Order: sequence, then structure tokens, then C-alpha cells
Amino acid sequence: MGKKNKKDNKGKGKEKTAAKTEKKAEKRLKKELEAKGEEDIEKLIAEFQEKDRLMNQVLVEKCEPPSIRCNASLSSHPEKEELILFGGEYFNGKEMFMYNDLYFYNIKKNEWHKVTAPGAPPPRSSHQAVMLKQGGGQLWIFGGEFSNRTQSQFYHFKDLWMYSLKEKKWDKIKCVGGPSARSGHRMVAYKKMLVLFGGFNDNTRDYKYFNDLYIFNLETYSWSKIDVSGKAPAPRSGCIMVSTPHLNKIIIYGGYSKHPIKKDLDQGIFHSDMFALMPEGKQEKNTAQAQHWKWVSMKQSGFRPDTRSGMSATIMPGSDHAFCFGGVYDQEENEEILEGHFFNDLYSMDTQNGCWHKLTVCEKTKGTSEKRRRKNKADDKENEDDDDDDDDMETTEDLEQLKIDDSETDSVQKITSSDGVFTVTIGPQSSVTEEDSVCQASNESSIWMPPARMNCLLALNGGHLYLYGGIYEEGDVQVTLTDFYSLDVNKRNKWNTIIEMDRKSQKWEESDSSDGSDDKSDDESDMEIGEDDDDDIPEMNEDESEEDYFQRTQEFWINKAQEVAEEEKQNLSPQQVKKLALRLCQDEIHSS
Repeated sequence: MGKKNKKDNKGKGKEKTAAKTEKKAEKRLKKELEAKGEEDIEKLIAEFQEKDRLMNQVLVEKCEPPSIRCNASLSSHPEKEELILFGGEYFNGKEMFMYNDLYFYNIKKNEWHKVTAPGAPPPRSSHQAVMLKQGGGQLWIFGGEFSNRTQSQFYHFKDLWMYSLKEKKWDKIKCVGGPSARSGHRMVAYKKMLVLFGGFNDNTRDYKYFNDLYIFNLETYSWSKIDVSGKAPAPRSGCIMVSTPHLNKIIIYGGYSKHPIKKDLDQGIFHSDMFALMPEGKQEKNTAQAQHWKWVSMKQSGFRPDTRSGMSATIMPGSDHAFCFGGVYDQEENEEILEGHFFNDLYSMDTQNGCWHKLTVCEKTKGTSEKRRRKNKADDKENEDDDDDDDDMETTEDLEQLKIDDSETDSVQKITSSDGVFTVTIGPQSSVTEEDSVCQASNESSIWMPPARMNCLLALNGGHLYLYGGIYEEGDVQVTLTDFYSLDVNKRNKWNTIIEMDRKSQKWEESDSSDGSDDKSDDESDMEIGEDDDDDIPEMNEDESEEDYFQRTQEFWINKAQEVAEEEKQNLSPQQVKKLALRLCQDEIHSS
């Protein structure tokens, strides 16, 4: 009889203890919420599901563009000129709104249709969606998060859903052994599999980032947790993940994570490394799943993006190049100010060799085209067979251009020296002025770009790159963008505006007073008394729920949270301040 591994048993014991502790904390929180009259978040989700179950028919209606939202998913129909948008969230400064709407955008007709089908997934954001061609078209959804209106409770999903475009029907896929509850993860299709990586879980008491790998077999409808050889990427969420089955690899780039430095103080990490996930060895019989996988660190070259998170990416089937747009980098201006720098640059990432190309959309004039044709003819006469890349790099008129094959075959994108107008900047990082000089030196006019943003939705369909929405910050105000653009990747000469940004459609509800001069003179005496004096804490009314109390008194708690952040020298975003304020409020209620 073999000996038991004590180390393994010890590890399992710790996991069980942690699980029990978490369960007790959840039960205690539920009792406290119930005592204060606030509805449990799981009950809210159940109510949404019950409403969907009561539906007995599919409703398809022509409609206006989706309401304001971010962190939704945008997928390209595999056979039609159509885009599919699901879920999302909208925060107006005071309340959070969650969605489980399913929209179809007809590209040719420029029309939106809302499809309401029975048994839909609960509302969520920061989930992942993968579109497959099989079965007449299938939209696969995994995970995401849900929040109540006041953001006092958060819930992470670990469910897998499939929407059949042919049958207009939702199915919840029930199988064991899948990933834990999370959001901010990434999921792609690879041959006959769904491959899922990373993400995070935050239950307001603690958070955890993941770097685990799971595979869902589309033939057997089963999950497998994969042990991968090689050095794995550090735990992260919001990374770029693109699938290139014809190259036998999946690319992981960048992402964001954080770790605690001291009590109530975390440090954010912006990842900028690149990995290839590759199958190795023989594949199992009668299945597409490889027996072994390995991580390979990839060396990057070319014009690499500045450090950032929230960069979005999409790739054309059968292509080696992924398109990447936007992102944000939080720069610490001083000990008290954290400023977000947003980007609106467009990149192409060569998944074969890790080479980055910064793309500048330029509109050529007739004179420029004629000069180039004359120059190309002269160059062809001098040397028809010699492509001297070094000479091309010496002059701005001979910059390499990105040629894209839009067919759905296994043909790949090639770098050619053509008359294309998608300028590819290759080389070490440089400033924006250097990039702009490319268009000026080549007598080409720089074209307008969509405004800077993070977490925009990207999709490719019919040779066009589509960009929808995203997030931008103006001081303490979070702007949820509703604009919609397309870029012809064959002509590559301008961004086409489908929906203009309408700032009037959204109003930011000011929930805190950031200007101390507007406060009453009593505030000065409050500061002199100090933070230990609880006499000024607003009293809770009888029969008032915890949620209602926080809504009524949140200005007070936000001011308290800002004081705590200043004392601890923390640089918090408006949402982080509100979370801290909520926690201070809850601590006070539960301690009284």
C-alpha cells in the first residue's frame, strides 16, 4: 500500500480551511444584509433568470443603437455582414446598471435588431464571447461579473452559455471541472476547443488574479484544467489573447494585475510581456485536444506600444496579424495625484515573430500617387529583383506598408512595399511627433482618428475593422463612450463614423463634493476635532436599509474615504474611493 503525500494533504487542508472561512463570511454578510433590508445579490440574479424563464417566445425587433454601456462583448458573424453585441454595464457616477441584451448590427443596412430569447444568461459585464461557425453559428459566453445598483455587492460568474443563431435559443452548458468564478479573463477558439486564460475575482473582502489555463472540448462538451510546461505568464486580467491555429499557437500579451503593499494599499502592475501557448507532442485520438502544452516566452521587436492596460485586440481568421487599439496608463504625478493617460493609436502585432507595427492612417493626394508610381517604375528599371530593405528604411517615401488579405482561407498577411496608405512604423519607440512626421515627409495628410479610450470593442468583418465604445476619464468623471467607427483595411484611407459620440445622452451624477470651499464652515471645526470623533456620523433611520442609508449619506463617507486615502498616501480612482467609502460605512453599521 502506497504512502500518502503529506505535503499534498497539507495543501488541501489549507484550501478547505480557506473555503470554509469564505463560506462563513458570505453567510455572515447575507445575514447582515437581510437584517438591514438589502436584497442579496444572488436573489437579484435569480429574479432576472426567472423573468427570462417566463418568456415563451423569441422577440426580434428593429431598434435604436444599444443604450450607453461598456465592458460588453462584440463578435463578428462567421458568414454574414453582421456584428453581435451582448451584455455590458453603465455607471453614471451614482448607480450601476447591468445588461444582458443581445443586439445584432446589420452592416449593409446599418440597422440594429434586439433579440430577446427565453432562458438568457443573467446580466453581466467583463465576460468573454467567442463566435463559432459550427451549427449554423454559435455564440459562446463564459463568466463575467454582476453588481447591484449601489455597488455594495459584487458577484462573479463561472457559467458557460451557448446561443444558437440558427435556432435563436440560449442553452446553459452544464459540466463540471470548469474555471472558478471570474471576470477580466480571456477566451479564444482554437481548432475544436475553447481556450480560457487568466482573469480575477474580487469579492470586496479579498481579490485574486489568475494565470491558470482551461480548455473546453467542443466535441465532448467537457472542461479540462491544463498543466502547461515552461515558465507561465504571471497572474493577470485584461490581457490580449489571439488564436492562430494555422501557426499552432495562441498569443498572450500584456494585461493588468495588482498586489497588496500594506494594509488597504495595493500596487498596480502593467504587464508588457508576450508568450506563445503551443501544443506539443501527439494529439489524442478522435479529439482535437493536445496531450501537452507549453509556454514559450516571445521576444518582441519593432515599434512596441507604450506601457498600458485596457488595450483591445482582434484578429482576422487565417491571418498572422492582430489589430490592437487604445489603452490607458496610470501615471503617478505626485504622492496625491494619479493621472490616467489614454491612447488612440492603432497597432498591428505579428503573431509569428512578435514584431509590432504602428499604423498611421493617411490619405494620399493625386500628386503623391503619381510621384510614387513614377518612382516605382524608375526603381523597377534599375533593379527589378533586388528588394533592399535598408534603403527602404532610409527614406520616408519607401516605408513598408501593410498588405492585408481578407479572404477566409489559410493565406497570411504579408509585409510588402506597395502603394498602400496604411503606414507601418518599424523600429525603436519614438514620440508622437516623429510618427506624425511620417505623413508630412511623404506628402500624405494625416487622417482623423477615434478619440483616446480603453476597453473599446473591436471586431473584423468583410475587410473592415469595427471599433465600438470604450471608457475615458475627464478628471473624476468616467465617460462611457457610445461612438462607433469602421476602417476599410483594404483601402486604409480613413475612419468612417457610424455613430457619433453624444455627450448629452449621459449625465454624470455627482456623488461627492471634491471642492472643500463649497462645504459649510462647520467642516473646519470637524477637521480640528479629528477623525476619531464619531459624533458627526449621520444616524441611521429606523427601517432604513443599508443601501438606502449609504445612498443618503454617501457624500459624508466619500469625504471620509478621501481623508483616509490622503493619510495613507493612496492614489485612488473615483470608483476606488467609492468602494472604500462603502466599506467604511459598512464597518460603522456593523460595529454599532
